Amino acid sequence: MSVVVAYKFASNPQDASVDAGGVIDFSRAKPSVSEYDPVAMAVGRTLAGSLGTEVVGVTVGTSAAGAKSARSNALAKGLDRAVIVADDTTATWNSTQVARAIASLAVANEAQVILTGDASVDESAKMVSALVAGVLGWPAFQDVTAVAPSDGGFTLTQNVEGGSRTIEVDGPVVVAIDPDAAEPAAPSMKEILAAAKKPAEVLENIEVEDVPFEVLGTAKPTPTPRKHLRFDSASELAAALRADGIL
Repeated sequence: MSVVVAYKFASNPQDASVDAGGVIDFSRAKPSVSEYDPVAMAVGRTLAGSLGTEVVGVTVGTSAAGAKSARSNALAKGLDRAVIVADDTTATWNSTQVARAIASLAVANEAQVILTGDASVDESAKMVSALVAGVLGWPAFQDVTAVAPSDGGFTLTQNVEGGSRTIEVDGPVVVAIDPDAAEPAAPSMKEILAAAKKPAEVLENIEVEDVPFEVLGTAKPTPTPRKHLRFDSASELAAALRADGIL
């Protein structure tokens, strides 16, 4: 049994630029581990310590994810070993294909629980954890702040509207970790050096089953023209809002 953490190695959109035509340019954006994933790794490290097992990082990405620096970067954040799909064809995969590959890697590494970050920096769609669970037929939970072992399963603490709730889960589970679940410490120099010696399996030319849809294109919404009105009093503003049906 292992604790599997699915992480994303991708370019951060904060480092991208947008030209006059609205096209996003990622050429100067440096790929890195998603900013949400170290939190999941920290939670996984604590959970694995309670279970007396290992933390296995799995990721699906381009050849950049398999580079030595990328592997060491991830392994220095608390993982015991990593299994990495480093294949440039994955750049065209949709979330369902990525989820199928992650599910396959997790099962091959005897996962009892799969942890993910809150979202990926490049899409922030919060879809992959639920899709992985759907492939495996496991329950999935979002916004989880704590995971602890229990008899035959796990105890989860989950954020819900107006508070939190505690859930007992029997058997394996997929969990998306809330960004505030832990404060991962920056790796020490000793941990960085040790990461270079940790085992990492790099897989290429992986294939997954095709999915029955494809993205045909994307478009920006048409901006609503501004009226550029100026009001000298609150009553004038209120009257204008009432006229537009806002009040």
